[in-house]
Amino acid sequence: MKTLVRNIILLAAMVATFGTSTAVAQTLRDASYNYAGKIAPNGTVRNSEYATLGYFNNDGTIANAKGKTVGRIDGKMQIFNKDGERLGYVNADGSVLDGESKPLGKIEIKTGKVTDEGGKVLGYANGIAIQRVAAYFFFDFFN
Repeated sequence: MKTLVRNIILLAAMVATFGTSTAVAQTLRDASYNYAGKIAPNGTVRNSEYATLGYFNNDGTIANAKGKTVGRIDGKMQIFNKDGERLGYVNADGSVLDGESKPLGKIEIKTGKVTDEGGKVLGYANGIAIQRVAAYFFFDFFN
């Protein structure tokens, strides 16, 4: 019961932190803070030239521009490839780890700054759920 209550509180905090209007796109920026693209309210990922890179679907699947499933995000903030192998996961503090629990980097919850394990800035993602940020920056689903 304690775990269920803790998970509900964590989910509520994440929704409050990352909740956006359904009419607002979620901005992706590169390390120099230049506009790199966005995630539309329907989950479509577009680059700065407005070309579709892929999709974050409501059921947790991640698809490429042709609609083919390339991965999945589950409710426990784990990220899987198309074969169901766990690539990594995101902790509630924004730390991103690979499938063997080795640090890959961090997503700063308040600022949206994304850094690798050495602290080098990879980019920025404002108003985006941290699992999607991790899939975009660390697991190259759309590169």
